[in-house]
Amino acid sequence: MAEAVILAAARTPLGRRGGILAGVHAVDLAAHAMNAALLRSGLGPDAVDDVMFGCVSQVGEQSWNIGRNAVLAAGWPEAIPGTTIDRQCGSSQQAVAFAAAAVLAGHADVVVAGGVESMTRVPMGSNVGAGAGEPYGPAVRERYAASVDAEAAVPFNQGVAAELVAERYGIGREAMDAFALASHEKAAAASDKGAFAVEISPVAGAAADEGIRRDTNIAKLAGLKPAFTADGSVTAGSSSQISDGAAALVITTDEHARRLGVRPLARIAAACAVGSDPVLMLDGPIPATAKILRRTGLDLDEIDVFEVNEAFAAIPLAWLAETGADEERLNPRGGAIALGHPLGASGARLAATMLHYMQDTGSRRGLQVMCEGGGMANATVFELL
Repeated sequence: MAEAVILAAARTPLGRRGGILAGVHAVDLAAHAMNAALLRSGLGPDAVDDVMFGCVSQVGEQSWNIGRNAVLAAGWPEAIPGTTIDRQCGSSQQAVAFAAAAVLAGHADVVVAGGVESMTRVPMGSNVGAGAGEPYGPAVRERYAASVDAEAAVPFNQGVAAELVAERYGIGREAMDAFALASHEKAAAASDKGAFAVEISPVAGAAADEGIRRDTNIAKLAGLKPAFTADGSVTAGSSSQISDGAAALVITTDEHARRLGVRPLARIAAACAVGSDPVLMLDGPIPATAKILRRTGLDLDEIDVFEVNEAFAAIPLAWLAETGADEERLNPRGGAIALGHPLGASGARLAATMLHYMQDTGSRRGLQVMCEGGGMANATVFELL
């Protein structure tokens, strides 16, 4: 039976809002990541059947099907189609899952999957309130009127949801600050020893992630005010950074890889998605993990590394509390708190980072889980080959 495999993964460095990548159009960021991944796979553009790219704010510079536009910007043949996917923060992780399904179904032989977001040039929320009406609609607003501000342009608030998750799972301010500090420390250590260099393709003169704060400490984090509620515990320091970036993976089957004479990096062992309470919103990684473990028959102790997106520190901490996973295996090179969270790109960025970590350490299995706006989560299990 054929298996979906990854031939290569690459990403841009991640820039802060208004930082090193602010001058690069999102279409060009996407094209750069795609070309970098394809070059590392050893294939040429003529081998690609389709492009699937995640992007959340599909408006302005990121509108009109950025996946297709990236094909053209990359200089690839016009015959290669492209599509754009929105599963909120998990958009590019979903793109990888859709690509795996496409090659396994025989709908394509090679798919380039990934994602992009320029949160500098297309700020979060740009696609709301542009004269086209309010999202969600009256039925959804009525259904959740008792739990949200029904008059708000976007009634479900992720920052407030992070506070609710922290409260539900008993996660205090000190634990979140400590987790945030550890994210920066791990990311700084990985960057300083060149661990990210193999996955990053420099662009616009930038070759390293911009968001890592080597000078932060517990005292600085403790001094930050709550970001979302007056008496809350979640701060900017324990939240993911607003960022720019792109990432891409080249996906095919093991059978087609043999025909092409290329050696895969890893196989996509399983993928799933779940829905969860849209008010609490961000604890979907917990049921997503349970679902993918049932699907694979694996136990957590059979998995060598976990990447749980650091949308807020409360999310991986809640995941740890509920799953009982080994914290030493979690986000070993830091996460979105330190590196950044370019929404549509983050799923593919996490995959690129985890796959190269697995390669560096000889790890066999990795589990990637991503919480998502609207109350959803994606989970993927990768196995190194």
